[in-house]
Amino acid sequence: MVKLTKIYTRGGDTGQTSLGDGVRVEKHNIRVAAYGSSDEANAVIGMARLHTGDDADTDAMLARIQNDLFDLGADLCTPENGRKNDGALRVTKDQVTRLEKEIDAMNKNLAPLTSFILPGGSKASATLHLARTVVRRCERLITELNYSEAVNPVAIEYVNRLSDHLFQLARMLNDNGQKDVLWTPGAHT
Repeated sequence: MVKLTKIYTRGGDTGQTSLGDGVRVEKHNIRVAAYGSSDEANAVIGMARLHTGDDADTDAMLARIQNDLFDLGADLCTPENGRKNDGALRVTKDQVTRLEKEIDAMNKNLAPLTSFILPGGSKASATLHLARTVVRRCERLITELNYSEAVNPVAIEYVNRLSDHLFQLARMLNDNGQKDVLWTPGAHT
């Protein structure tokens, strides 16, 4: 378990931060941007949880995802080829498989899609769509990072599947898609 005894260190006052292996990089480094986006997605999911009501199953799914996103941040924070790679926390295939099973279970009860969906319908759904877009940005940053540095390939799978999961969950929380807000192409009213 992590123990934080001091919140500020002044280590970032010059625009740099430390990765999980102790290497100092600029705060605008693509790796820092990638794990920063996973942190942002986690915060938005926390907001979504405030709007899911008494649905214990949904809350449990989102709580697991929030923990996974911290795992993802730890994974991205510690370079695959870095000096502390051995024993580093990495996103696992089991986490991807769990998301896939949950997506399949949700999909069984969803109304068929007849158009693209606009974020909305319910507060929970709209917030999950926001989380989904942040996860998509995180995915773009991770794949960009992967062109210059090795990245755990399962981390890429995880964020790809997570955006699908959040989409399906947003639909489920819109009365299984019955209250989805559908895009009307060319509607200029």
